[in-house]
Parts: sequence; structure tokens; C-alpha cells
Amino acid sequence: MAGCMKIINGFISESAKLMFFMVLLTSLLQTSQQATGNKPSVIDLEDGETYVVSGSSRFCYKNSVAPTWRQTWTRIQVKVWSSNVFKTVIVEGEEELQELDRFTFWGWFQSLLRERHNETSINISLFSKKTCFKIEPADKTTYTVKPLRKFDIYLFLVFLAGMMLFIFADSLSRSQVFFYSAGMSTGMIASLIILFFILARFLPKKSPFYVLIAGGWSFSIYAIQLVCRNLNVILQEHWNVALGYVAVVGFISFAVCYRYGPLVDEKSINILSWTLQLFGLLLVYLGIQIQQVAFAIIVAALFSKNLEYPVLLVVAAWRKMRRFFNWKLEPRRLLTEEEYQKEGEEETRRALEELRKHCNSPEFSPWKAVSRLQSPKRFADFIEGSPHLMPNEVSVHVQEYGFGGSFFEDEFFDTDDEEDEIKPMMKPE
Repeated sequence: MAGCMKIINGFISESAKLMFFMVLLTSLLQTSQQATGNKPSVIDLEDGETYVVSGSSRFCYKNSVAPTWRQTWTRIQVKVWSSNVFKTVIVEGEEELQELDRFTFWGWFQSLLRERHNETSINISLFSKKTCFKIEPADKTTYTVKPLRKFDIYLFLVFLAGMMLFIFADSLSRSQVFFYSAGMSTGMIASLIILFFILARFLPKKSPFYVLIAGGWSFSIYAIQLVCRNLNVILQEHWNVALGYVAVVGFISFAVCYRYGPLVDEKSINILSWTLQLFGLLLVYLGIQIQQVAFAIIVAALFSKNLEYPVLLVVAAWRKMRRFFNWKLEPRRLLTEEEYQKEGEEETRRALEELRKHCNSPEFSPWKAVSRLQSPKRFADFIEGSPHLMPNEVSVHVQEYGFGGSFFEDEFFDTDDEEDEIKPMMKPE
């Protein structure tokens, strides 16, 4: 046993020495290369051009077009494909590209984790002025590099799906068809995550298997990304396995949804509706390249979705304020003969009362008034409360201006006199 442990320790020490020697040798080679001043050339890419290169090469793409709202669904991609596998390293500028030649332990560790593939697409931000990357093929085989700037229909479809989901979230949250289809889709996409979640419920609280569960979540997410990345290959070469998986997992998901049934509680339906709206806004944000345009559309969507609430508040406030402010001028109504006579009597009585009060006030000089009046006794009786008209004066006023009086007859029969004057002027036929 002791001899075995010595052998193992010796093997580990030898491996460590070998690793240290390789790291030291690589760093010396990099240092000597930098000392000689041999900097590798960088190939500048242009839109629409095709570059066929062999061996390890460095590329830079300069974005000379300023992004505007017209580039809302425009995507800049650099496609790289080859008959053999290669590695891709993406950096921001040429300085970072030159630093890749310097040996660091972290860079060496990242190179070990970096995947190899024979076809890839490098997405470049519209706001990035310069993006550089390095291609490291497995051997001296040639590979093709082609940058493209084009309208991305997938971005537009993602934006459209997000808007539709946000608009129809209320109706979809109450639809049974959407409930079963969403449940089956979730079961087929996240089956491993659901499986690990179910296993975690049956494990004891202090079980060491929780470490396995935590690693299972990460593995599930990695498996989903791997399947989405190689979906075309799976459907072409392993379509029977994919069909069997969809059938089995889809049936199990449908059975679970059927067991619990659609949502009935109003609070649960509201939570699902809000979740769908948030997910729709997330799709809208992911489907637009210009962030300012994305935020403007999201704010407009939220405002239009909840427009009824501020409108109702404004209408209610207007109805309350309308009682205090009369903004509309209504046409004046004409008085009838009875209303006119009644209003005249009331105004006359009010004016006479004011006149009596003024005459009884200390500001009034009765001697000046009496010296100017023809009948001071009648004026004194008026101040004491007697009527301002005598009975004979009232009867004369009624005969003159009342209904059937002389003034009324003159006004009524004046039209007949005017017609008699006009008739002689008319020519006989």
C-alpha cells in the first residue's frame, strides 16, 4: 500500500513538473516572438466580400455606418465555415487581439474550454465601431469568412411575436388551447429541469445529493443550448429519436396538464396574464437592435394597454369640474308675456323699496326734495308706505296699455294699413 502511494505521488510530481516545463517553454516562445517584433497581420473585412484563408488568422470589422431607427431589424454577421473544425476568439479591438499572443494561465484555461466547430456566425453590435476575432483551425485547411449586413427576418418575427403576446395576453390566459399547448411545449423544452425539480422535492433537506441537483440545473441549461444549436443536424440525422422524444414527453406533459386542468381562479389567471405580458415585452426588446426604439415601443405599449384607466380618471374629474365651470354658452330663452309682466312688477317693487330706504336715510335732505315737488303730501305718504300711483292712474294705464287698449289696437291694426298702401302700387295682371 505504501509502495502504491509512493508511485502515485511520484506520478503526480512528474506530471506537475512536465506541466510547468510546458508552460515555461510556451511563455519563452511568446516572449522571443514579441522581442523580434513580428506582429501578425490583421485582415480588415468589408460587407459582402468573401475571404478564403488558411491557417491561424486575425480579422477586424469596422462599422462605419451610424445606427438609426432604419436599422431597427438590421443584423451584422460574420459567417465562418470550413471542412474541418476550428476555434474562434472574439475581442473588442486590435490591442486585445495582440494580447492573445501573450501567455496567461486564464487564457490557456479558456482555450481548453473553447468549443470547436466547422461553421459559426459572429454577431456584431450595430453600436460597436470595431470588432476583432481570431480563427484557429485544427490544421492548415482553408476556411471562408464572409461579413453580411442585412435585414433579419427572425428579429422581426421575434418582435411581432412579442407584440402579439403582449396584446392578446388576457385572452390567451383564459384559453384552454393555449394552456395545453404551452404546457406541452414547456415539458418538451425543459424536461430535464422539471425532472431535477421533481427529484429535489423527494430528497431530504440535509442530503448530499443537493450538490448533484445544483449541477443538474447547469447541465440542463447547457443541454438545451446544445440541442438548439444542433437542431438541424438532429432533425436530419436523428429524426426518429426526436419524434419519439416529442411523442413521449408531449403525452406526459398533456397528461399532467389534463390532471390539474386549466386555470379557474381569477388571481391565477391575472398572474399568468402579467407573466405573458412581461415575456412579450422581453421578446420585443430582444427583437429590436436599437435600444432607444425598443424602450419607446415598450413605453407606448404599456401606455396603450392601460390607457383606459387614465382616461376614466380624466373623464370623472371633468364631470366633477363641469359643475363649477360652465364652459359652454347656452342661448338665452325669451320671456313670455306673463313672465315679462311679473318680472316688471317685481323689479318695480324692489326699486320703490330701495327709494323709500334712501329717503329715510340721514344722507337724504327732505327740504330740498319738498321744494322741488308739486305735491309734497303725496311724497310723504309714499315714504310712509302708501302706493306710488293713485287708483285713477292705474285704471288709465290699464285702458291705454292693457290687452284691448288703444296702444295694443294701434300696434295690431298697423299691418292692415300698410297692406292698403301697397295694393295700389301693384300692377293689375
